[in-house]
Amino acid sequence: MKTDTLADALTIIMNAEKTGKSECIIKPASKQIKEVLRIMKEHGYIGDYEFIENNRGGIFKVKLIARINKCCAIKPRFSYTIDEIEKFEKRYLPAKDFGIIIVSTNKGMMTHLEAKNKKLGGVLIAYVY
Repeated sequence: MKTDTLADALTIIMNAEKTGKSECIIKPASKQIKEVLRIMKEHGYIGDYEFIENNRGGIFKVKLIARINKCCAIKPRFSYTIDEIEKFEKRYLPAKDFGIIIVSTNKGMMTHLEAKNKKLGGVLIAYVY
């Protein structure tokens, strides 16, 4: 039984990127993984992804484009306010304006930059650069 499917999914993507594969398969699928993949696709870190139903939770087939240096889930899932996001940027990202932190807010999942513009606090989920 897996305890953190998002961390497993990001590890699968990271390992496939390191070995130079052009696609990877993530199973089981979840809504949280789908949202993280959507954000990663919007910001150009992965290519297209598709959901395949297999009556066992489903799988995602993800096309990789070799743009990820590192992606990882943030554990424990720290909650933050608008004032604290700078501290977490320094902790998880290598440089200013390089990479994204994916956060969950009451308005849905988004990057830390969108949350900062909308002045929303929330919970840290993952980072990608």
